[in-house]
Amino acid sequence: MTAPFDLNDDSVVVVIGTGAGGGVVANELAQKGVSVVALEAGGRYLPEDYINDEWESFGQLAWVDPRTTSGDWRVAKDFSGLPAWIVKAVGGTTTHWAGASIRFQDHEWKALTTYGAVEGASLLDWPIDAAEMAPWYDKAEAKLGVTRTGDRAGLPGNNNFKVFEKGAKALGYKEVHTGRMAINSADYDGRMACQQTGFCFQGCKWGAKWSAAYTDIPRGEATGNLEVRERAHVARILHDDAGKVTGVEYFDKDGNLQMQKARIVCVAGNSFESPRLLLNSASSMFPNGLANSSDQVGRNYMRHTTGSVYAVFEKPVRMWRGTTMAGIVQDEARHDPSRGFVGGYELETLALGIPFMAAFLNPGGWGRSFTTALDAYENMAGMWIVGEDMPQATNRVTLSETKDQWGLPVANVNFSDHPNDIAMRNHAYGRGEAIYRAVGATRTFPTPPYPSTHNLGTNRMSEKPEDGVCNKWGQSHDIANLFISDGSQFTTGAAENPTLTIVALAIRQADHIASEMAAGNL
Repeated sequence: MTAPFDLNDDSVVVVIGTGAGGGVVANELAQKGVSVVALEAGGRYLPEDYINDEWESFGQLAWVDPRTTSGDWRVAKDFSGLPAWIVKAVGGTTTHWAGASIRFQDHEWKALTTYGAVEGASLLDWPIDAAEMAPWYDKAEAKLGVTRTGDRAGLPGNNNFKVFEKGAKALGYKEVHTGRMAINSADYDGRMACQQTGFCFQGCKWGAKWSAAYTDIPRGEATGNLEVRERAHVARILHDDAGKVTGVEYFDKDGNLQMQKARIVCVAGNSFESPRLLLNSASSMFPNGLANSSDQVGRNYMRHTTGSVYAVFEKPVRMWRGTTMAGIVQDEARHDPSRGFVGGYELETLALGIPFMAAFLNPGGWGRSFTTALDAYENMAGMWIVGEDMPQATNRVTLSETKDQWGLPVANVNFSDHPNDIAMRNHAYGRGEAIYRAVGATRTFPTPPYPSTHNLGTNRMSEKPEDGVCNKWGQSHDIANLFISDGSQFTTGAAENPTLTIVALAIRQADHIASEMAAGNL
């Protein structure tokens, strides 16, 4: 039978969320002949719908349903109702992402073994390693069309990159280039080459950047095995007396509560919504929430150690022209505790438009230093820090007393920086400022972190059930037919942007689910 599927069809795999994890799992399963119903809380927007205007686009795409925050992180002070800058739409945050696609380094799969125990951190080794992931990374890079892999050339460097590169090389950095990006440098896979418009965060109007919205989702639908239900907000996951999940309750676009039966459920709602859903699905059999016998659901939230450095020069840079994030220095991504912290970080070019620059440069700041900085916008260059933050059991997503429009408790995100995170950020600020000073910057601005885009952990993979939520396949330790398919399954964060790894894990998970279904094990 082909889509659409009946609500009582209990042979389908239900995938919750359609981003880098869910969108890919749904398509990969559909390609293998598995019937899939994907439930997406947001609407559907395609390149012709995207808006090259920061505020308007934010209104169109961003997840702005209520959330609450706590902890000492700067985001709780500056953006208490918006701890994350993620997308509520078919394709998820792959619409908004910048496209940086970097493999984890070998040692990052084994952070506890490599770094040793770090006080106050809940470091753990992943139950998989680089050798096991290599063939799946190959598949992910081919799917995304990652530059500087295979025979795909790198993207050209814009002015923001040229300033960044010159400063980095003056300091002796060697690993400096326009990055491994899921943005076409030449026509590839039915998508055109990057047109250098500069609105990567607002959805790529050319389709040059890979997004599940216009690649994996329509390809899955074309098989007849995938049905995407948009504006379907999942309320809870149901189970039977044997403790197997049996279906999903969701509010449809008209606000009516529906129930879709399921053979398997894959949760891919980002590191806030996925644990929130498991906690909101508590029952008498699972009083602490689904898959939570370990009390690990929601814990170990990571968001990367981040921040930005901007600098003003005597002459115009016009950093907004060209690809938003095609530029990286990787030399600091190594593990080198002599710097005063474990793990490492990437420095990546980043340009924000005037509206977001005003919002993020110094939240709450005003006066002459702020206004003169904005006056110098044309002469500004910018970069972003992406570093491995420490998992901490107390950095966690719990259910808030605040309710959403459906009457469901929303996610409260509690986060406080670990001393390792602070030491890393301060080191990165110093190196970023030095890069710009080396090419004649007249002023430099280290800026506080924005709302999180790399949301990780909260349903982490672990060898032992008591240490996490899911096994090496993303299969929950407690419930065989319940899978975690997004970045919430990350055991540790590594220094690299996470999307490539989320996609590689999703391809691998779909392969595993299909073979287990065929064998009759699921």
